[in-house]
Order: sequence, then C-alpha cells, then structure tokens
Amino acid sequence: MIQPTLRVLLFLLALSPLLGTAQTVASFESIDASQLPVSGRKLDFDPNGSVGTKQYMEWINVYYQAYDKVTFAPVWTSPQVGITPWKNAQLTSCYNIVGDGVILFDRLASRWVIAARTSTSNNYTYCIAVSNTDDLSSASLAWYAYAIPLNSILGSNAQGNVYFPDWPKLGTWPDAYYLTIDLNDVNLSYREVGVVVCALDRNSMLLGSSTPNPPQCFRQASSPSTAVYLGHSLIPADVEGTTPPPAGRDEYLVSIQNPPLDGVSTTSSTFNLWQFHVDWSNPANSTFTQTSVAVSPYTPGCYNAAAPVQTACVPEPSTAVTHNYIDSVGDRFMPGFSYRNFGSYESFLISHAVQAPTGGQKTSIRWYELRGSKTPSPYRSGNINFDSLYRFMPSIAEDAVGDAAVGYSISNASTHPGIEAAWWKLGSELKPSRVPIFSGSGDEENSSHWGDYTSMTVDPVDGCTFWYVNEYFAANQTGSSINWNTRIANFRAPGC
Repeated sequence: MIQPTLRVLLFLLALSPLLGTAQTVASFESIDASQLPVSGRKLDFDPNGSVGTKQYMEWINVYYQAYDKVTFAPVWTSPQVGITPWKNAQLTSCYNIVGDGVILFDRLASRWVIAARTSTSNNYTYCIAVSNTDDLSSASLAWYAYAIPLNSILGSNAQGNVYFPDWPKLGTWPDAYYLTIDLNDVNLSYREVGVVVCALDRNSMLLGSSTPNPPQCFRQASSPSTAVYLGHSLIPADVEGTTPPPAGRDEYLVSIQNPPLDGVSTTSSTFNLWQFHVDWSNPANSTFTQTSVAVSPYTPGCYNAAAPVQTACVPEPSTAVTHNYIDSVGDRFMPGFSYRNFGSYESFLISHAVQAPTGGQKTSIRWYELRGSKTPSPYRSGNINFDSLYRFMPSIAEDAVGDAAVGYSISNASTHPGIEAAWWKLGSELKPSRVPIFSGSGDEENSSHWGDYTSMTVDPVDGCTFWYVNEYFAANQTGSSINWNTRIANFRAPGC
C-alpha cells in the first residue's frame, strides 16, 4: 500500500508539467557587433530570425548568419553580407540594403525567405530572396532573388518626395507572401501617414520563376494627410507549424489603434483587424478590408499624450546620469502574428508592450488569442507582469499542443537590460511561468534605440521547441562606440 506522503509526492510529480516546472534553457552567443566591420555596426540593428529544419538563421541589419540546431556551430565562418543573394543575381537595385531585414522559414514549403528594403532617397526597392533548399550548409544552396520597385507602390507627398518605406514586415500564407510597410513622410520628420500592404507571388518565387506576377497592393492613408496614421505598423499572420490553413482561407493582419492625438487621451479600447483576399487570376477581385475589434482598454507602452510619437521611457541603471531611456516601441504590435491550424479550431496570437496596470510608466506585455473559422475575433487575452521590471519588445508564438511563449527585453533602474520569456498553456487557469534567459551586464548609454523587434518561432520538426533571439550588452555602450551582443535561446514548455 502506498503511504499518504508518497501518494501526495507522486501526485505532485504527475501534476508538475501543469504547474510550470523550471525550464531548461539552452542559449548561445550569436551575431555580435565585434564580428562585423566598423562600417556594418549600427546603433539600431533589429535582431530577428527563425528556426528551420536544420538551422537557426539570424539577421542583423545588413548581415546574416546561421547556426546548427544541435551543435550551435555557425554555418559560415563569419556573418554574410546582407546583399549577397541579390549581388549573386546581379540585381544592382538591391546593393543598398541598410536595415529592416526580415528572416522567415516558410514551413509549408520548407524554404528560407530573406527580405529587406533599400534606402536610396526617393528611389526604393524591396528585395526578397527564397532559398532552393532547407539546408543552409548544403553545397547546392542557391537563392531565387527578386527586386521589387516600390516608388509607384509607395506614392509621393505634396512636395513630390516618395514616402519612406519604414518597418516592413512579412508573413507566409499559402497563396502569397504578405508584405506590410509604413509610409513615412520625409517632409514631416518621417511621420507615419499611412500604410501599404502587398501580396507577393509566393508560388512563382518558390519555383524560381523569372516572371512572377506583379505584387497586388492596397494603400491606406491618414486623413487629413498631415495627421499621424493611428493604425500603422500592420503585422501579417505567419503560419506556424506545417499544417496549412483551410483551402481558400484569406490572410489576416492586425495593428493597434493608437489613442487620438488630442493632448489628453492615453488609452485605446480597440485594435484593427484586416482581411486580404488575393485573386491572382483576376486581380480586380482582390480586396483589402478593415474592421475594428473591441478589447479591454490599454495604454500603449511609454505613451505620453503630450508627445505621442515618443515611446522611450524604459530606464537602465545609467539613466540617472545619462538621462537616456530605451524606446519600448509601444505604439504598435510586435511580430509575429502567429497562426496555427489545430483542425478543430484555428488560433492566432499577437503581443505588444503596454503601460502596466500598477501605474507610472512601467511597461508590461499584453497578448491576445484570436479564434474563428471565418473572421477571427478575440478569444482570450492576458498580461505578463511578474515584478517591477519593465518588459518590452515582445514576440509570441504557439507550439503544437497549445502552449504559448513570449520573449521580450527586461530592464529597470537597478537592472541592466536583459532577455526573458514566459510560457503558459492556453486555456489553463494557471498563471504564466517565467523563463529567465540571459542577464545583461551593461547599458546602452548612447542611444534610445533597442532594435525595433525580436523573434520567437517554433521548431517545425518537433513542433515543441521555442527559439528566441534578442539583444543585450556585456559592457556599457558609450560615446561613439557600438558593442552590442545578441543571443539565441531555446526551451520547451513541459508536456510538449
């Protein structure tokens, strides 16, 4: 007969996966500023990446590197120059890539996708390349490279200057790669005055076609034209896992709705849901529609009604002396908009930084799950806020058994910026479990920019392992020095 004490112990052991046992986190150093030539080191470098079948691939502004999933060994002896796929294809219009790069692993096709925009004034190009294999270490690796002229897509302001294509994001869907771009007016201090969304001919790009269909694009502008577009920075849904959406399923995109610019309002109680239906046979039948979704009120991270376009309020230990605060980029959702088809239901996850409910300017992470076989709608939501740390720059994903995980940056006046994550089982009453990843030992004293986004993705082979990339500082970055570090980590939720 089992003794009562032993019975309780066995019960707790059986229950421990549900209670959120401590995670085993594997992490390793990835691209650091010291690995790049001086000309390639930027203050704002946007760490992001994705996990594939054999490697993890990371992008840092104008360089990329891949790492073996098992040994963590780099694929190339040094980070590759970001323009490599387009230079090999002699697409000269893509030789001036300087930032906003994105890496995806197209799980439905088992291919890599790398993309970025150029920055030549008044003449912009979107550069996208698709690999011919899932193995970045293969001797036969090649890229199908494409250069998409943007000027006519972006449009021009009253002074005749082309809108600057800022913060482009990309999502994988069966019928297209969906591209979103913020339209910034160069004559209004790069104010966000609209958005443009395009469907790119994914099927042709996967085949390496030299003549893919032209992009199908829709543009939304603010009214009047001098106002800030409050629903900017759309995030397209990206298929997580290898089960595609139901046949004919349209793509969906989301953006927050920033508070009205009246000098008083600080909260919003809606976000925007966009539906893109593409018809490659008859483009006149393609549609792009917007609906407003009601949610619990929120204040965007670091929001200040007197200066609504300034979202830097995150302190670090040196802030008392330098008066430098980190930008939470709280005026938008953060990629990705993670989609999974579970057969009996479809799940979409998105996250952003909001002002914590404790008051002041402390930031926390808010997340939403959307469900629905037709137009998805909010199904549940929650906040990640364990203690007095500021939490910002999140990225969320969902594993194959319905566990969610979000990675983000942390900092406060006594804690150097570092990297953390949280996981929870969707639908469970249990609170999220904290997953410490890496503690920074330095501050970014010479800039408020803390990248502009990070990446949480799930291994397409096991459907369980979360992979996350973010930045930190091993030593204070001061003056004109640039010495940031990035780190890639992976972990699983118990029971997956």
